[in-house]
Amino acid sequence: MLANDSLYQKSKISRIGELGKSAAEANKTFFAFDKAALADGAITERTKEIIAVACAHVTGCPYCIEIHVGNAKKLGVSKEEITEAVLVATALKAGSAFAHGTHALNAYEEVEADNLYQAANMKRMTELKDYAPDAVKGFFGFDEAAMKDGAINKKDKELIAVAVAHITGCAYCIDIHTKNAKRLGITKEELVESIFVATALKAGSALAHGINALNAYDE
Repeated sequence: MLANDSLYQKSKISRIGELGKSAAEANKTFFAFDKAALADGAITERTKEIIAVACAHVTGCPYCIEIHVGNAKKLGVSKEEITEAVLVATALKAGSAFAHGTHALNAYEEVEADNLYQAANMKRMTELKDYAPDAVKGFFGFDEAAMKDGAINKKDKELIAVAVAHITGCAYCIDIHTKNAKRLGITKEELVESIFVATALKAGSALAHGINALNAYDE
Protein backbone atom coordinates (compact mmCIF):
# COMPACT_ATOMS: atom_id res chain seq x y z
CA MET A 1 0.00 0.00 0.00
CA LEU A 2 1.25 3.48 -0.82
CA ALA A 3 2.31 5.46 2.23
CA ASN A 4 -0.33 8.15 1.70
CA ASP A 5 -2.94 5.74 0.24
CA SER A 6 -3.10 7.75 -3.01
CA LEU A 7 -3.26 5.86 -6.28
CA TYR A 8 -3.03 9.09 -8.27
CA GLN A 9 -0.24 11.52 -7.45
CA LYS A 10 0.58 14.35 -9.86
CA SER A 11 4.30 13.85 -9.23
CA LYS A 12 4.08 10.25 -10.50
CA ILE A 13 3.54 11.46 -14.07
CA SER A 14 7.34 11.67 -14.24
CA ARG A 15 7.36 7.86 -14.35
CA ILE A 16 5.77 7.79 -17.79
CA GLY A 17 9.24 7.96 -19.32
CA GLU A 18 10.07 4.64 -17.68
CA LEU A 19 7.51 2.86 -19.84
CA GLY A 20 9.61 3.61 -22.90
CA LYS A 21 12.53 1.71 -21.45
CA SER A 22 10.58 -1.54 -21.61
CA ALA A 23 8.88 -0.94 -24.97
CA ALA A 24 10.93 1.75 -26.68
CA GLU A 25 9.59 1.43 -30.23
CA ALA A 26 5.92 1.26 -29.21
CA ASN A 27 6.40 4.18 -26.84
CA LYS A 28 8.12 6.27 -29.52
CA THR A 29 5.47 5.60 -32.15
CA PHE A 30 2.63 6.33 -29.72
CA PHE A 31 3.99 9.78 -28.88
CA ALA A 32 4.53 10.51 -32.58
CA PHE A 33 0.90 9.54 -33.26
CA ASP A 34 -0.35 11.56 -30.29
CA LYS A 35 1.53 14.66 -31.50
CA ALA A 36 0.12 14.29 -35.02
CA ALA A 37 -3.44 13.73 -33.78
CA LEU A 38 -3.39 16.91 -31.67
CA ALA A 39 -1.59 19.13 -34.21
CA ASP A 40 -3.20 21.92 -36.24
CA GLY A 41 -5.07 20.59 -39.24
CA ALA A 42 -8.62 20.81 -40.53
CA ILE A 43 -9.39 21.36 -36.83
CA THR A 44 -7.23 23.87 -34.96
CA GLU A 45 -4.94 22.74 -32.15
CA ARG A 46 -7.02 24.88 -29.77
CA THR A 47 -10.25 23.06 -30.63
CA LYS A 48 -8.48 19.71 -30.52
CA GLU A 49 -7.39 20.40 -26.95
CA ILE A 50 -11.01 21.20 -26.03
CA ILE A 51 -12.04 17.88 -27.60
CA ALA A 52 -9.21 16.18 -25.69
CA VAL A 53 -10.45 17.61 -22.38
CA ALA A 54 -13.91 16.21 -23.05
CA CYS A 55 -12.51 12.81 -24.04
CA ALA A 56 -10.32 12.66 -20.93
CA HIS A 57 -13.43 13.01 -18.75
CA VAL A 58 -14.92 9.96 -20.44
CA THR A 59 -11.80 7.81 -20.15
CA GLY A 60 -11.58 9.00 -16.54
CA CYS A 61 -7.84 9.59 -16.66
CA PRO A 62 -6.75 12.21 -14.08
CA TYR A 63 -3.33 12.53 -15.73
CA CYS A 64 -4.92 13.26 -19.12
CA ILE A 65 -7.30 15.81 -17.60
CA GLU A 66 -4.39 17.57 -15.91
CA ILE A 67 -2.29 17.65 -19.09
CA HIS A 68 -4.98 18.67 -21.57
CA VAL A 69 -6.66 21.28 -19.39
CA GLY A 70 -3.20 22.79 -18.95
CA ASN A 71 -2.59 22.69 -22.71
CA ALA A 72 -6.00 24.22 -23.41
CA LYS A 73 -5.43 27.01 -20.89
CA LYS A 74 -2.12 27.90 -22.55
CA LEU A 75 -4.01 28.21 -25.85
CA GLY A 76 -6.46 30.69 -24.34
CA VAL A 77 -9.36 28.33 -23.67
CA SER A 78 -11.62 29.79 -20.97
CA LYS A 79 -13.01 28.07 -17.88
CA GLU A 80 -16.48 28.40 -19.44
CA GLU A 81 -15.33 26.49 -22.52
CA ILE A 82 -13.72 23.79 -20.38
CA THR A 83 -16.93 23.41 -18.40
CA GLU A 84 -19.10 23.20 -21.52
CA ALA A 85 -16.78 20.58 -23.01
CA VAL A 86 -17.10 18.50 -19.85
CA LEU A 87 -20.89 18.77 -20.00
CA VAL A 88 -20.99 17.66 -23.64
CA ALA A 89 -18.91 14.65 -22.60
CA THR A 90 -21.36 14.04 -19.74
CA ALA A 91 -24.33 14.18 -22.11
CA LEU A 92 -22.70 11.73 -24.51
CA LYS A 93 -21.70 9.28 -21.80
CA ALA A 94 -25.22 9.41 -20.37
CA GLY A 95 -26.67 9.27 -23.88
CA SER A 96 -24.85 6.05 -24.62
CA ALA A 97 -26.44 4.40 -21.58
CA PHE A 98 -29.84 5.85 -22.50
CA ALA A 99 -29.62 4.68 -26.12
CA HIS A 100 -28.73 1.17 -25.02
CA GLY A 101 -31.95 1.15 -23.02
CA THR A 102 -33.52 0.03 -26.30
CA HIS A 103 -31.51 -3.18 -25.97
CA ALA A 104 -32.93 -3.64 -22.48
CA LEU A 105 -36.47 -3.36 -23.85
CA ASN A 106 -35.68 -5.95 -26.53
CA ALA A 107 -34.09 -8.30 -24.00
CA TYR A 108 -36.92 -7.91 -21.48
CA GLU A 109 -39.55 -8.54 -24.14
CA GLU A 110 -37.49 -11.44 -25.54
CA VAL A 111 -37.58 -9.98 -29.03
CA GLU A 112 -36.44 -12.57 -31.54
CA ALA A 113 -33.53 -11.02 -33.40
CA ASP A 114 -30.07 -12.37 -34.13
CA ASN A 115 -28.85 -8.83 -34.91
CA LEU A 116 -28.49 -7.13 -31.52
CA TYR A 117 -27.50 -3.76 -33.00
CA GLN A 118 -30.18 -2.71 -35.47
CA ALA A 119 -30.57 0.91 -36.58
CA ALA A 120 -34.30 0.40 -36.14
CA ASN A 121 -33.74 0.13 -32.38
CA MET A 122 -33.39 3.93 -32.27
CA LYS A 123 -37.12 4.20 -32.90
CA ARG A 124 -37.69 2.56 -29.51
CA MET A 125 -35.94 5.31 -27.54
CA THR A 126 -39.17 7.24 -27.16
CA GLU A 127 -40.75 4.20 -25.48
CA LEU A 128 -38.46 4.60 -22.49
CA LYS A 129 -40.49 7.64 -21.40
CA ASP A 130 -43.46 5.31 -20.81
CA TYR A 131 -41.58 3.72 -17.92
CA ALA A 132 -39.62 6.68 -16.50
CA PRO A 133 -41.23 9.86 -17.88
CA ASP A 134 -39.66 12.36 -15.48
CA ALA A 135 -36.15 10.95 -15.88
CA VAL A 136 -36.45 10.83 -19.68
CA LYS A 137 -37.73 14.41 -19.76
CA GLY A 138 -34.87 15.45 -17.49
CA PHE A 139 -32.31 13.68 -19.68
CA PHE A 140 -33.49 15.30 -22.90
CA GLY A 141 -33.60 18.70 -21.19
CA PHE A 142 -30.00 18.28 -20.03
CA ASP A 143 -28.84 16.96 -23.41
CA GLU A 144 -30.40 19.93 -25.22
CA ALA A 145 -28.83 22.41 -22.80
CA ALA A 146 -25.41 20.77 -23.06
CA MET A 147 -25.42 20.81 -26.87
CA LYS A 148 -26.73 24.32 -27.55
CA ASP A 149 -24.57 27.28 -28.62
CA GLY A 150 -22.64 28.80 -25.75
CA ALA A 151 -19.01 29.55 -25.01
CA ILE A 152 -18.40 26.70 -27.46
CA ASN A 153 -20.40 26.91 -30.68
CA LYS A 154 -22.76 24.14 -31.73
CA LYS A 155 -20.50 23.01 -34.56
CA ASP A 156 -17.56 22.39 -32.24
CA LYS A 157 -19.87 20.71 -29.72
CA GLU A 158 -20.89 18.23 -32.41
CA LEU A 159 -17.21 17.55 -33.11
CA ILE A 160 -16.76 16.85 -29.40
CA ALA A 161 -19.84 14.62 -29.46
CA VAL A 162 -18.55 12.59 -32.40
CA ALA A 163 -15.19 12.12 -30.68
CA VAL A 164 -16.73 11.07 -27.36
CA ALA A 165 -19.17 8.71 -29.08
CA HIS A 166 -16.18 6.82 -30.46
CA ILE A 167 -14.89 6.36 -26.92
CA THR A 168 -18.23 5.21 -25.49
CA GLY A 169 -18.57 2.93 -28.51
CA CYS A 170 -22.24 3.82 -29.01
CA ALA A 171 -23.13 3.19 -32.66
CA TYR A 172 -26.42 5.08 -32.24
CA CYS A 173 -24.60 8.16 -30.91
CA ILE A 174 -22.06 8.00 -33.73
CA ASP A 175 -24.85 7.85 -36.28
CA ILE A 176 -26.85 10.71 -34.75
CA HIS A 177 -23.98 13.10 -34.10
CA THR A 178 -22.16 12.44 -37.38
CA LYS A 179 -25.37 13.35 -39.23
CA ASN A 180 -25.83 16.42 -37.01
CA ALA A 181 -22.22 17.42 -37.72
CA LYS A 182 -22.68 17.03 -41.47
CA ARG A 183 -25.80 19.22 -41.40
CA LEU A 184 -23.75 21.93 -39.66
CA GLY A 185 -21.19 21.89 -42.47
CA ILE A 186 -18.48 19.81 -40.78
CA THR A 187 -16.23 18.24 -43.39
CA LYS A 188 -15.14 14.62 -43.54
CA GLU A 189 -11.59 15.82 -42.76
CA GLU A 190 -12.77 17.52 -39.57
CA LEU A 191 -14.83 14.47 -38.65
CA VAL A 192 -11.88 12.11 -39.05
CA GLU A 193 -9.50 14.41 -37.16
CA SER A 194 -11.91 14.50 -34.21
CA ILE A 195 -11.98 10.69 -34.24
CA PHE A 196 -8.19 10.57 -34.13
CA VAL A 197 -8.16 12.93 -31.14
CA ALA A 198 -10.51 10.48 -29.42
CA THR A 199 -8.24 7.59 -30.45
CA ALA A 200 -5.20 9.35 -29.00
CA LEU A 201 -6.99 10.07 -25.73
CA LYS A 202 -8.33 6.55 -25.32
CA ALA A 203 -4.88 5.10 -26.00
CA GLY A 204 -3.25 7.82 -23.90
CA SER A 205 -5.39 6.91 -20.92
CA ALA A 206 -4.17 3.31 -21.11
CA LEU A 207 -0.56 4.47 -21.41
CA ALA A 208 -0.86 6.94 -18.54
CA HIS A 209 -2.31 4.23 -16.31
CA GLY A 210 0.89 2.32 -16.94
CA ILE A 211 2.19 4.59 -14.16
CA ASN A 212 -0.21 2.85 -11.80
CA ALA A 213 1.05 -0.51 -13.04
CA LEU A 214 4.66 0.52 -12.30
CA ASN A 215 3.66 1.72 -8.83
CA ALA A 216 1.84 -1.55 -8.12
CA TYR A 217 4.69 -3.66 -9.49
CA ASP A 218 7.29 -1.83 -7.42
CA GLU A 219 5.45 -2.14 -4.09
